[in-house]
Amino acid sequence: MHPTSVNGVDDMIRLGDLNEAGLLRNLLVRHKDGIIYVRSCGDTYTGSILVAVNPYQLLPLYTTEQVHLYTDRRLGELPPHVFAIADSCFFNMRRNKKDQCCVISGESGAGKTESTKLMLQFLAAVSGQHSWIEQQILEANPILEAFGNAKTIRNDNSSRFGKYIDINFTKGGAIEGAKIEQYLLEKSRVCRQAPEERNYHIFYCMLMGMPAEQKKILSLGNASEYNYLTMGNCTSCDGRDDIKEYAHFRSAMKILMFSENDSWEINKLLAAILHLGNVHFEGQDQEGEVYIFEDQDQRGEVDPKALEKSLTQRSFMTSRESVTKPLTSAQAMDGKDAFVKAIYGRLFVWVVEKINKAVFKPPPEDTKYVRQSIGLLDIFGFENFNKNSFEQLCINFANEQLQQFFVKHVFKLEQDEYTRENIVWKHIEYNDNQRTLDVLASKSLNILALIDEESNFPKGTDTTMINKMNQVHGKGDVYIPPKNNHDTQFGIQHFAGVVHYDSKGFLEKNRDALSADLIQLVEKSSNKMLKQAFQNELSSNHEIKRAPTLSGQFRQSLDALMKTLTVCQPYFIRCIKPNDFKKPMLFDRDLCMRQLRYSGMMETIRIRKAGYPIRYTFDEFLERYRVLLKSSLCDPKVVRRNVVVIVVVHCITATLLHLVDFHDTMLELERMKELNEKALLIQRVLRGYKHRRQFLRQKSSALVIQKNWRGYKGRKLYRLGFARLQAKARARQLQHHYQQKRVAAVRLQAQTRGYLARKEWQRKRQAVILLQANSRGMLARKHAKKMKRDMFLSAKERREEELAALERQRRLDQVLRQKKEKEASTQSESITAQEMVDDIFGFLPNMVGGQEGQAPVGFKDLEKQGERTRPEEVDLDDLPMVEDIPEEDYDDLDEYSFSKFASMYFQGAATPTHIRQRLRQPLLYHEDEGDVVASMTVWWIILRFMGDLPEPKLVQGQAARGLRGSNMANSSLDQDLVLRQDRRLSHMVGLDQVCITGINEIYCQICKQLQENGNRSSFYRGWILLSICLGIFPPTERFIKFLQSFIRFGPMGYAPYCAKRLRRTVANGVRGEPPSWLELEATKSKKPIAVSVTLMDGRTISLPVDSSSTSKEICQLLSEKVSLKDTFGFSLYMALYEKVWSLGSGREHVMDAISQCEQEVKRKGGQEQHAPWRLYYRKEIFTPWHDCKEDSVSTDLIYRQIIRGLRYGEYKCDKDDDIVQLSAKHFYIQYGSDCGLDNAKTVVQDCINSSLLEAKTQDKWLQMVSTAHAQGPYINSRQKAAGVKAEVVDYARQTWPMLFSRFFEAAKLSGPALPKNKFIVAINWTGITFLDEKERRLLQLSYPEVTGGKTFGQSVSLLTLKGDFSLNAVMAGNIAELVHMFLGGLRERSQYAVALQEVNQDDPTFLSFKKGELIVLIKDDELTVGRGWIKGKNERTGKTGAVPTDAILVLPTLTKPTNEVMSLLNLSPDQRKSIMAANQKETGTVERVAPVTLKEFSYEYFRQPIKDVNRQVISKNVAPERLWVNSREPIKQPLLKKLAGNFELILDLCVPILKYMGDYPTKQIQSPVELTDQIFGPATKDEALRDEIYCQIMKQMTSNNNRFSLEQGWQLLWLCCGLFPPSQSLLKHTQRFLESRRREPLAPDCLQRLQGSLRYMKPRKLPPHQVEIDAIQQNSTQIFHKVHFPNDMEEIFEVNTSTRIRDLCQTISTKLQLVSSDGFSIFVKTPDKVLSLNDSDYFFDSLRQITDWSKKAKRPMNMSYQVFFMRKLWFNVSPGRDLEADLIFHYPQELPKYLRGYHRCTKEDMVNIGALLFRVKFNNDKSQFVMIPKMLKDLVPNDMLKAMSATDWQKNIVAAYNKQASMTSEEAILAFLKVVCRWPTFGCAFFEVKQTSDPNFPDIVRIAISKQGVSIIHPKTKDVLATHPFNRIANWCSGSTYFHITVGNLVKGNKILCETSLVKTFITVFLFVSHCIKLHII
Repeated sequence: MHPTSVNGVDDMIRLGDLNEAGLLRNLLVRHKDGIIYVRSCGDTYTGSILVAVNPYQLLPLYTTEQVHLYTDRRLGELPPHVFAIADSCFFNMRRNKKDQCCVISGESGAGKTESTKLMLQFLAAVSGQHSWIEQQILEANPILEAFGNAKTIRNDNSSRFGKYIDINFTKGGAIEGAKIEQYLLEKSRVCRQAPEERNYHIFYCMLMGMPAEQKKILSLGNASEYNYLTMGNCTSCDGRDDIKEYAHFRSAMKILMFSENDSWEINKLLAAILHLGNVHFEGQDQEGEVYIFEDQDQRGEVDPKALEKSLTQRSFMTSRESVTKPLTSAQAMDGKDAFVKAIYGRLFVWVVEKINKAVFKPPPEDTKYVRQSIGLLDIFGFENFNKNSFEQLCINFANEQLQQFFVKHVFKLEQDEYTRENIVWKHIEYNDNQRTLDVLASKSLNILALIDEESNFPKGTDTTMINKMNQVHGKGDVYIPPKNNHDTQFGIQHFAGVVHYDSKGFLEKNRDALSADLIQLVEKSSNKMLKQAFQNELSSNHEIKRAPTLSGQFRQSLDALMKTLTVCQPYFIRCIKPNDFKKPMLFDRDLCMRQLRYSGMMETIRIRKAGYPIRYTFDEFLERYRVLLKSSLCDPKVVRRNVVVIVVVHCITATLLHLVDFHDTMLELERMKELNEKALLIQRVLRGYKHRRQFLRQKSSALVIQKNWRGYKGRKLYRLGFARLQAKARARQLQHHYQQKRVAAVRLQAQTRGYLARKEWQRKRQAVILLQANSRGMLARKHAKKMKRDMFLSAKERREEELAALERQRRLDQVLRQKKEKEASTQSESITAQEMVDDIFGFLPNMVGGQEGQAPVGFKDLEKQGERTRPEEVDLDDLPMVEDIPEEDYDDLDEYSFSKFASMYFQGAATPTHIRQRLRQPLLYHEDEGDVVASMTVWWIILRFMGDLPEPKLVQGQAARGLRGSNMANSSLDQDLVLRQDRRLSHMVGLDQVCITGINEIYCQICKQLQENGNRSSFYRGWILLSICLGIFPPTERFIKFLQSFIRFGPMGYAPYCAKRLRRTVANGVRGEPPSWLELEATKSKKPIAVSVTLMDGRTISLPVDSSSTSKEICQLLSEKVSLKDTFGFSLYMALYEKVWSLGSGREHVMDAISQCEQEVKRKGGQEQHAPWRLYYRKEIFTPWHDCKEDSVSTDLIYRQIIRGLRYGEYKCDKDDDIVQLSAKHFYIQYGSDCGLDNAKTVVQDCINSSLLEAKTQDKWLQMVSTAHAQGPYINSRQKAAGVKAEVVDYARQTWPMLFSRFFEAAKLSGPALPKNKFIVAINWTGITFLDEKERRLLQLSYPEVTGGKTFGQSVSLLTLKGDFSLNAVMAGNIAELVHMFLGGLRERSQYAVALQEVNQDDPTFLSFKKGELIVLIKDDELTVGRGWIKGKNERTGKTGAVPTDAILVLPTLTKPTNEVMSLLNLSPDQRKSIMAANQKETGTVERVAPVTLKEFSYEYFRQPIKDVNRQVISKNVAPERLWVNSREPIKQPLLKKLAGNFELILDLCVPILKYMGDYPTKQIQSPVELTDQIFGPATKDEALRDEIYCQIMKQMTSNNNRFSLEQGWQLLWLCCGLFPPSQSLLKHTQRFLESRRREPLAPDCLQRLQGSLRYMKPRKLPPHQVEIDAIQQNSTQIFHKVHFPNDMEEIFEVNTSTRIRDLCQTISTKLQLVSSDGFSIFVKTPDKVLSLNDSDYFFDSLRQITDWSKKAKRPMNMSYQVFFMRKLWFNVSPGRDLEADLIFHYPQELPKYLRGYHRCTKEDMVNIGALLFRVKFNNDKSQFVMIPKMLKDLVPNDMLKAMSATDWQKNIVAAYNKQASMTSEEAILAFLKVVCRWPTFGCAFFEVKQTSDPNFPDIVRIAISKQGVSIIHPKTKDVLATHPFNRIANWCSGSTYFHITVGNLVKGNKILCETSLVKTFITVFLFVSHCIKLHII
């Protein structure tokens, strides 16, 4: 015995004993070892053959692991298996693009059907789609087996029909459909069965599995009651469970779209067949038959009389009339059986057609589409019974055909090929059954033809038929005639042996016809199913047409089958039956040898072993195995002679290269080995290149680091060593030189000073001597003269001299008396002067500033209706305006007289005294001629005002006009004042000339006219004018001292008043507007101006101001008045009409704003003195470190401001719920817990804007606000009103940062490129924002990104990490001051710093860190910044220690800086500049780049322009079509060459693009979503169209002068860039197109989205969602979406086009500060279902799928949905580990499951949990105990409410509650979770489903998915009926409402069919959990 025969071999061609005994022993040895598969050859061109021995037991060969093992494996690599054949079919179909087929043959009971099902299971698994079509194809088998399989003596599940399943595949290898062809059902089995055999399975399954009520309706009983089921005396089958099989049958019917009505109609027909089987006939002498009925007529829904007549009589048509003939009982019985067989046969055909409708998908009309398929032929095996009839003849004929097909492929074609190729070959003899086929069907007058011929004769009988066969074929060796003339049996020599057939009934079965009476009976029936089954007979009932015979139909079907098999590459499975007793481990050698012998296995092995089954052309061989060559030469002519070197080849012909199977396998293995080596080589080279490149990069970086480090170290050493030495040496040298020079200098100074002192002393000495000499001489002369005069005077002269002295004394006394009288008269005259002043200002009304007219729009509520608001009483005299200003030192002003200034600076002969004529030139010198003219004009106006120059006479009517700056005045002052009642005094005196003329000139002219002015009226007018000017502008430094000296000598009352106004003007600066009416009133009274300021709480405060008062001073006075501590950010606001603007709290002059208001009123035609302006004190800006707890007054004012803003629409909320919550808080603040209706109305009026009241009724708002107030947490917690106010303020601060900002107009001088150079700078607590005129954000900077700011005049430089901006702004100083304040304050309070250098310290006291790392600062009293050290913590290492302050940079932020900020900080300025250069360019230095077009791209990839003949005729010189330029006409062909020919598709793309951009007129308005769907929908499915869309959009944007069209085009391009990227060839052109248009607002975003789509690699699957389109149409590139949480919270999150579900989950969990995002997912809730979204999908794709689903379901287009973030995976959830997750997710999600009764728990647990839930709701409020009976449904599971009475529940819950004392609500939630988590069903996903797969389970079950697997739970008892681990689930698939699971073995596994509307959610949870199990996550 050969060694291979001892243990057996996988492939029988390798047997050493190649004989029948060796083959049989090989099968026997392997069968004993449980190995049932043997391969007889390899993978060849002539088909592979697998021998399968039926084990009659379930072996572990068909698990999921086996499927994965044999997938993508070549035949021969693994032991033989049916899966290997299936995989080879699948692989060769995809590789060779050729259809495959597998012929499964063998005797009945050999296992053909099971092999077919295994092939189907494998193909469905390897398809990998888990689609519903796959399961439908698999579930067709249970239905077909139920109707077409039956128990025979050889097989418990024998197929009594043949079927060919053609499975269709897509190009990707996914199953897309199938078609089933059935052949020759054995209909006779319905009426009679052989002993120990059964009828078809469906009858027994129906009677056993149908519910009793349905059986009662159909009047059905047990199988033993029906004749058709008891003929074989066998109604049961040991290997089958009819009840379970019926459940599987019902499930399969549902899966294959059989409706309940269809199932019921089928049951009715089957019941009718059974009832008809019980019908019997009685009669005598062949006449007078009586039809006995019971209740059978109702089943067939026919008239009983008509049925009786049709079965007992036969109608014939004669030439004249219809004749009726009664039938004998035997004929009636045969007719009844024929009718039953016809019903069942047609019902079977209808079922097959119904299945094909469900599983077959017609091919598309596209002629280029090629469908690939794999065919499985499962046909009846060769049959030889004791009694063989017509069915066995047809069956064996089919087997003869298949045997010939096998012989042809294995023997004939193979040996013919060798002969044709001239291969030396020894012919192998084989058993050819062609002669048998010739006798049966091929030759003329064959047996089947004779049967058909005899069947067509009306008088033909079985005897005449057999006589003809004897006559024609009696002498041959194939046909065996009967032994005698009376014998009805004949024999046929088949390939498997001789079979004898009984000819009785052949013709009747072959005719297969019904009588016309029965056809009419069917036509009259009311059963639709019956009519549908007989549709063909009914349609041809009135036509005279010969019906085809059964054998003819069968031959026609068989011929079509053979044609189909011929065009496919075949595979063969030879099924072997080991014994006839269906016993395992029993091997019948004779039976097996007979099967091997007639199957030709011996000859097959011989020809395969000796032959060359593998054939290649030289080109194919070279193409496949060229990798084995050792050279790069690939010429077939040169390589042909080297082929033998590669492999030992026995035969090379002229055209082909022939290989044996072993060599082919060897070559394949060598090829795979070589390919692996080459792949490793490529990987090695690429990885080497990558690592070398990385190494070189690292090396260069290391060199740079080394260079810099060495330089730094050298410099450091230099500084520490040599530099210090040099410093010491140089210091000594310098010190020595300095000492020398100092000594020399001192000596020189001493000598020089001595010389000068001596010289000066000599000069003074000489002068003193000279003065003494002259003085002494003069005295001597005077004394001498006196002596002479005294000597000559007489006594008379002395007397006259004495009298003259007395006269002088008298005159002096008179002068003194007159002076006293003059002073007395002056006091009386002062009253007259005051009256004169009052007369001058008599036109001024008595008023308080800010109280005139009606209040501005939006502020009327702050003033009472019908009366003027009375301000708070303030003593203006006692209240200081500002800090005391020190008065001038008058002693120093004595030398600064006005006369002295005039003598020094006046021109010409101008004097400092009063004159009444005009000047010839200005008093002071002016270089500008215009200033000279203006000075002369001012002098003329001053003279007119002071009355020193008469006014020109007025023409009648001119006085009433009141023109500003009029040159006309009356001669008298009184008339002038009367005429100027309606004019401003400042305009009369010409103060608007200040901007033109020098200020000193004005003051000099006024002072000149006041010096020595004797005219009293002119004198006082001049002082009034001077006081007004002093409040407007101060003099220059050159004149101020002289003016102060002059003011000292002013009249009584004016001197101190003017001096004070001068000091105030000098302190606060020059004004910008002329004086207002209030200032004139103040000048009249010489007192401060009273101005009213209104606070947001309704208070009005009157404050003293003057002409120089600033907003800062007023804000300071207000804060002191209202005791405001936190004053920052409060500003003064001016309001006029509907305008409101901020005066800030700085150096803005309040009187300038009031003057502007008066001018605005005058411009509108009103009276200036009655201007309705108002001043308000409001919060303008917050600090980043604002804390509401610091100042309750500040919080209250801000709170009042917010409430007013809500009412008048200043502050708007995105959602109504926010407004309701704010209103509820206001309700609580105002009225506490009082919920009165009147109070609610007041609150609604205070908080709800009128537009919102119009949108919703007031009652609706009252309800919402009252509900929110009642449910507010602050009521139960009794929170203080101040705390609630703080919450409102914090909400406003967080929500409306832009509304609490300071705005500055600015123009960019230099810096990074922005869309606009003129913009508004908004500074608030979040950062700095650049806004355009439409308030769109151009740039946003957080404070960590701002490093500083500098001012240069009216320009400010902002230094940021994104570039340095130089801005020109009027308020540049304020910008810099505010930025510096915020940055400084943030740095003082910041806890974060970044390391500027690396510090490595071994001492643990010091902190080690690397450059760029984040340091968390820790406050420590031992280490202070002043000492240069601070305590810090390294975030990376977690270590703490001392940090030198010079090594870190404190970041201005209160929160942890973002990764972007940290990355920017770690870069050098040059690196930051290079990174930002991709998106930003400095507009001041970079020239504008010309827009790039697709012109260059079009030369290579665009089609040629279309030549329009008509256009050329009209215009001969017309330019050719430019395909890359905008066109308003739709293109007729695609732009790209590769899409040439798709005219209709391209037109469908082009027209929507034109419509969206507005370039194409349309009558029917289409929504933007419809247009974008038409544009992007095809491209998301077909990648070839994406470049076309990019090109068409960019084409329409090129040279497009229509701005609207261009903006719409940018929107399309923005959408396109986010959906999918262009190809590599178009990518660079698209980037250049966008980069050249950076000035466009959307261009940077398009570039960013394009980079994102390239980075994510995976394009979007669906067109844009409505939310994306709405956002871009509003020019918003930021998209925000609301996300809900289980605890009724909601948040707004930013999402973009490339946001995936997992990204959003991570963002949400980060914001919520969850420990981890693992296990959480996004869900979408629609009105009728909740869908779980896939983590890897894009967010908007998922939303779009839901939208598309609503369209298909014909739902409203605006179907509402909500996005929820919830926990999806509950494994490893430990209550208490993540408190936020417990409160937000775990408790709200688990509580409904508990209350719905999903968990199984004890009463003690329910009572304990009820108490915990009560505590969660009411905390420690025991007064709510009485509510427990009413709220039991919220405390106890619904199914357990009746377990106790409500009183008992209350009693137990209260007792448990008292045991849980001192527990908070959060602790109660945690306790609830800790109790629930102990239950095995904790965290399961529950689904209520309907199941029909297991009759032992209830119809409605509850499925729980957890880490243990899929559990089936009884919904009432909560018992776990079954649990299936995930590793036991072999297969699964899903449909629209069904989910199917196969558990265990693929052959006999358990099947579970679930019906639920939540299929998508079920699949998502199922896949998610099973995937986590496989990845060992849980």
